[in-house]
Amino acid sequence: MDLSHGVAITIHLETFVEQDGATEKHVFDEPGTLVQLGDTLYIRYREIDEAAQTDYPVTLKLRGDGSVQLARGASDADTHLRLHFANARRILTRYRTPYGDIPVETVTPRLDVRLTEAPLTGEIYIEYQLFGNGEHLGNYRMRLQFSA
Repeated sequence: MDLSHGVAITIHLETFVEQDGATEKHVFDEPGTLVQLGDTLYIRYREIDEAAQTDYPVTLKLRGDGSVQLARGASDADTHLRLHFANARRILTRYRTPYGDIPVETVTPRLDVRLTEAPLTGEIYIEYQLFGNGEHLGNYRMRLQFSA
């Protein structure tokens, strides 16, 4: 299947956030697009939360080396988060806020990516810890499932 021009997909995303002994769950069902450029797959969608009145563009980059990069928010916006995930690695990045850049680190104990071509479906599961200024901010889990 030629993915170089993009294929419409449906996305089911569940995120779990554990901070200060409390767990939050967020669920999103959104339309998206899957594009392949070289050995990298790009999943793009908009994360819309009507209750919070937010609408963020999101891009997941599935690289040929097995790592995943998540970008949330427009690259030219006041708020832009870019996280990198690679199994058992600690990776430093920056979170841009209206108040300035904040250094953050991800530690990824588990990263699973499963893709099938016929039918075109996939699942990305990531467990990660987030650190800011050396302090543990929380534990996160993300499961994104998609189908064409």
